[in-house]
Amino acid sequence: MFEIRQFDVDEAKPVITDEELRRRWAQFHGNIHMVSGNRIRRTIGRMLGEDTRRYRLARFFGRPLLKMIRAVRGTTKPEPTTKLVVEAPDEVFFPINYRPYLLDQPERSAAGIAATDVTIVRVDEGAASPDEFIVTLNDVVNRATTTWLMIADSADPTGDATLAREVLRTHARDDDDVVFADEYGPTPHAPTLKSPAVGPHTLLSYNVVGRPALIRMDVIRRVGGFSRDAGWAYEHDLYLKLSEIDATFHHVAELLLSGRRTSSFDRSHLDADTMRVVQAALDRRGWVGSVEPGAFPGLVKWHVAVPTPAPSIDIVIPTRDRVDLMRQCINAITEKTTYPNYNIIILDNDSVDPETLAYFEACPYQVVPCPGPFNYAHIVNRGVAHAKADFVVTLNNDTIVVTPDWLERLVALAALPDVGFVGACLLDQDGRKEHESIVISPYPQHLRTDSNYWHADSFVNATRDVAAVTGAVQMVERAWWNELGGMDEQLKVVMNDVDICLRSHVGGRYVVYTPDVQLYHHVSSSRGSLDPLDDRNRFIRRWDIFGTFSDPYFPESLLLLGETMYYRFR
Repeated sequence: MFEIRQFDVDEAKPVITDEELRRRWAQFHGNIHMVSGNRIRRTIGRMLGEDTRRYRLARFFGRPLLKMIRAVRGTTKPEPTTKLVVEAPDEVFFPINYRPYLLDQPERSAAGIAATDVTIVRVDEGAASPDEFIVTLNDVVNRATTTWLMIADSADPTGDATLAREVLRTHARDDDDVVFADEYGPTPHAPTLKSPAVGPHTLLSYNVVGRPALIRMDVIRRVGGFSRDAGWAYEHDLYLKLSEIDATFHHVAELLLSGRRTSSFDRSHLDADTMRVVQAALDRRGWVGSVEPGAFPGLVKWHVAVPTPAPSIDIVIPTRDRVDLMRQCINAITEKTTYPNYNIIILDNDSVDPETLAYFEACPYQVVPCPGPFNYAHIVNRGVAHAKADFVVTLNNDTIVVTPDWLERLVALAALPDVGFVGACLLDQDGRKEHESIVISPYPQHLRTDSNYWHADSFVNATRDVAAVTGAVQMVERAWWNELGGMDEQLKVVMNDVDICLRSHVGGRYVVYTPDVQLYHHVSSSRGSLDPLDDRNRFIRRWDIFGTFSDPYFPESLLLLGETMYYRFR
């Protein structure tokens, strides 16, 4: 499991000083402003200074004026934001500043690193069957005296494979079993960017390693070589088996040619074999489940069965008045939910509205008083303390269930022995996706394919390992929640949900996001605009955000600033 380090919060001797904290915030906001708006706005921002009173006054009076000017001019779209953005009206690039011709070729291997201990085997992926190549691969592995194996397509230019071999070999460490890189992939205007860690649940959804890759010969022999039963998914099958024995995967954030022809990404080439190897992986793990094709070639939807007997689930819902939200939330649960073994616990934070109190009096569910100033972590902890079920769902009162079997799908994942928290896809009032996991790149933000991640690919459509999911909809085993000590009540309003997810990683259990469960979420309808800086600063200090922290399950070559995704040039 990818290591996430937690720094103790010591008020007397903080790991990050107040001065350093201010510097990090200023740099972060400065980066956002430098890539936001037009050239005039960026210039004025530099003249006025970041986060100053004169800057805020200028924004307060200047934004209406700019809006009026844009309306008169008939344009609202800002000009390109960085020198790396080039006009390309017929092409949509992702990330926004990615241009293949602006990327330098990676340096070749460093002096003293010999790539002669790598055997390159070329396969013809245009052939009718991979059987012959798998036999050849296994023969090479069994006879090899070299350390590494690299697979390339027979149609791939020799120089491209050689360059990839040298770059990867340069980065290979003594304890690595697989070394892999980002790839240009099948889409010319969007590279295939990969995460630092190979999440075991993401790997069930699709082959996240891909090519180019170096694979240690010894570890291939350890799992019995390549399987002929895997068909064209023989590499994916190998990586699944390596993940099961805790092999070490090392991602290199360099863009290299993939060593695959375009036809090798076709559904007819991948789907049937991928479903078969993923089903075999579920069977090996003893997980009763099924597999079906996903939205993209090589992407599958895998589902595991609900444990028998069906675990009990308590749904805890914090609220303060807003009976309109509470009523529609609970009505959607009771009218749509197909899971039989659940209960609802309402957490009342000092409601005073007579209609709300009358609703509490008449409803059949337990209402737990949670008096005092709004502290989301304290309220939820109190609710979980009153829960008796095997699993708990934290649910905002401004959510509306869409997927009838939402509890079945969530509890099936949450009951897996290596999973801590499970989250769902949340839609805003207009049906646009506003939460598809939380990414920390460099600061926690909601991933949204309808705004900040507009490129449709396997990554965002997969059931996958993530850094965190929102507390608006989280499922967790109650015993695991208690073992973690619940939410940190010093994080009163924000970051408490992200924090407990990261602590789950530290404790040895993954956080999984599934796109197969959807709910509407009327964002912050209850909480309003509460967003204390103290919560954010405590969170930054604990996890060294803007410092050493790296999101293990989000491509490390991506940078999310504001609502825009950028390629991180190195």
